[in-house]
Amino acid sequence: MKKIPQLVAMSLLVAVTFSCSKDRDDEIKPVADNLEVENFIYSAMNIWYLYKPDVPVLADDRFATQDALNEYLAGFETPERLFYDGVKAPEPLDRFSIITADYRELERSFAGVSLNNGMDYGLSLAARGSDRVVGFVHYVLPNTSAEAQGVTRGMLFTEIDGTPLTIDNYSQLLAATNYTITIAEITPDGIVETGQTISLTKEEYTENPIFITKTFDDVAGQKVGYLMYNSFTSNFDDELNAAFADFKSEGINQLVLDLRYNGGGSVRTATDLAAMITGQFPDELFSTQVYNPQIQAALEAQNPEQLKNYFHTTITDDTPINSLNLSKLYVITTGSTASASELVINGLDPYIDVRQVGDTTVGKFQASVTFYDNDAPNFNRNGANPNHFYAIQPLILTTANANGTTGFVQGLNPEVPLEERVSIYGVLGDENEPLLKAALDEIRGGRSLNLTQNPGKRLPEIGESDMNTPTYQRMYVDLPQLDQ
Repeated sequence: MKKIPQLVAMSLLVAVTFSCSKDRDDEIKPVADNLEVENFIYSAMNIWYLYKPDVPVLADDRFATQDALNEYLAGFETPERLFYDGVKAPEPLDRFSIITADYRELERSFAGVSLNNGMDYGLSLAARGSDRVVGFVHYVLPNTSAEAQGVTRGMLFTEIDGTPLTIDNYSQLLAATNYTITIAEITPDGIVETGQTISLTKEEYTENPIFITKTFDDVAGQKVGYLMYNSFTSNFDDELNAAFADFKSEGINQLVLDLRYNGGGSVRTATDLAAMITGQFPDELFSTQVYNPQIQAALEAQNPEQLKNYFHTTITDDTPINSLNLSKLYVITTGSTASASELVINGLDPYIDVRQVGDTTVGKFQASVTFYDNDAPNFNRNGANPNHFYAIQPLILTTANANGTTGFVQGLNPEVPLEERVSIYGVLGDENEPLLKAALDEIRGGRSLNLTQNPGKRLPEIGESDMNTPTYQRMYVDLPQLDQ
């Protein structure tokens, strides 16, 4: 067996400094008076962090002794401050690594579970130079408070419980479990309140990311499938595969994949979705994963296949993938389209004609993994330290397609540019909704609106309803295993 790299061996010593013998059923002890969490954070980041070469304090020779490391770690008031101010590279290099004090919340988020009133929305400044904020509804989830209270796509709201939304208070106001929104509308004089109010309540909710599936029977002689898919949530892989079984049985020969609000998720699910769209490339390279130099060297020496993702023929439970064998794909994107969504576009590009309709994507090509306070180098969930629920979700790799394309920090640009504008949103899934219409017009061989011709009020987003969730715009992978 190959000797474990020096950084891994050093971090093993750091990680096992504290005992993890306490049973998880016992009372969780406070962590403020010891450094077990801080040592775990430092150890995991020292081994796996993608941007380790850019953080001098993570250098293998930075601390000569454990006491010297402990002195550094003790200088941070909380584990959060150590993570964000001590061992994470600053923005814009790293915009996405996070720490959580309760990994159970993170795991629920990965499963699509959240406290939710059903209103998915964007946020914008009400006017240039103003500190007032307006919310606008992207879509409404079924069987939720928002649906029951009549909230609809395109509604605007400007107040929470009678308090105007501003750049300073909107996060706090919208975090409440129960609140009342004041409805507004766009007029020639600007955004004006209508006097209508709607009260909403958040409840625990599991969101099915397969939001709309539909077939258009005759688009210039083509049978077109439409899928609005809002998150790469692996718990719903069976349902996603079943949707493609339906498309296959209906004989569709074109597909419009709507990822306009899809911020990402599972790399494995993204890889399987690519195989559902195609199917003619079994076991060919879909994407490669590139780690920091030391991890990359170790994996190349131990098991280089862990660096590669191939087109699969089955989903994770070994169910055969329902493939459409398409050679062309139309993808709807906006400035909310990120990570695993971009992976599908970029990964398919070397193999089929991918036509992107809408706006430029976020530009997220890095993936992360959840690390728990457990033995280095793999920091597994099973057997994690029972004294706390801290976990970290740092960026550990970049993805590249089969041609080596990566690093699109400015996002992926559409072939058919068309911005979403709230005053002409249209009904999602309706063939006259502007972005879907533009995609269908491409199939017809013509082009309707473009970026400069699209009328209506544009409200550039400054935030979204899920931006404070732990999985927002994140792409996650299963951790490759390092030999010890």
